[in-house]
Amino acid sequence: MQLGNLLTTAMGVMPHTDVDKALNIALSLDIPYWPQLPNYSYYEDMYVQASENFPGIILDLERRTVKFSTEKFYEELDNAMSNWENDDFFDVSEKYSVVYHKFLSLDLSKYIAIRGQMEGPISFGFYVKDENDRPILFNDEIRPFMFEFMAKRVNVQLKRLKEKNKNAFMFIDEPGLQFLFSALSGYSDVFAKQDIENLFAMIERPRGIHLCGNPDWDFLFGFDMDIASIDIHTNQKVIPLYGNSIKNYIERGGIIVWGVVPTNYEPFKNENLDSLKELLKKIWDIVIKAGVDREQLLAQSLLSPATCCLINKDKDKTVNEAFEVLKRLSNELREEYKLN
Repeated sequence: MQLGNLLTTAMGVMPHTDVDKALNIALSLDIPYWPQLPNYSYYEDMYVQASENFPGIILDLERRTVKFSTEKFYEELDNAMSNWENDDFFDVSEKYSVVYHKFLSLDLSKYIAIRGQMEGPISFGFYVKDENDRPILFNDEIRPFMFEFMAKRVNVQLKRLKEKNKNAFMFIDEPGLQFLFSALSGYSDVFAKQDIENLFAMIERPRGIHLCGNPDWDFLFGFDMDIASIDIHTNQKVIPLYGNSIKNYIERGGIIVWGVVPTNYEPFKNENLDSLKELLKKIWDIVIKAGVDREQLLAQSLLSPATCCLINKDKDKTVNEAFEVLKRLSNELREEYKLN
């Protein structure tokens, strides 16, 4: 699969409460996806969806919390192992995502590609805490199983999506990567590197990471992945420092999804098409000066919104507008660079 040429896609989380409206917006992009709508239902939350059938999970819909019980984990582990070859056990059920199953019911063969997503094990492990309020990522007995479990979930969803479109691919959402280099103890970047490499060895290609945060970019671009989805709007002052890492990643055949259009109200109102073009070209020039051919860079580039956003006072209005700007930005740049 070769994707690029400044086509459009987006990350999963959207603020909408109308399933059809959110899905129609996602389907309006070149590479559509199934939206995650936590404002519609807590089951549609990305952490909740990742937690489905994971042993030991305590889901509280009223308080909107996902917690973990070590005792419950061992009680439920045998059931998980007995279902290890059962794809339905690892897929996202209709209870946990109405949107996903509505997406799968459509004819998606006409698109150049489609995309899915699953919360990654590092972020899931940081987020979910046990009875001692300790992230389960720090538990040396739980962590290896968690990585294998999430790899199964990614593979099963990718299999389902490829039945609808042969060029389907997955984002592993890993916002937790930005915390690896903080003062948190118990899980270092050395462990993370080994765990992610093992994870990638277990999941099918195309495989990629999406994050909206600010990790160590040398660390991120060092992985054997096909697609990296990053927020360059928020991190525009940092990204230019890593031209060589991006160059090496591009030359290995990696695709970058440049998250450029902000979806938060204030940053969005402060931008326009010209300023967003200028931002992209400024960062692309850094990569080109590092030694990447411009044609190769554009051929291996996609465009997306910069981040997910659930907090705008105007609910989904700014996000809707940002998606329209994204499509216009893609069209104008593709015309400027004469891309197919």
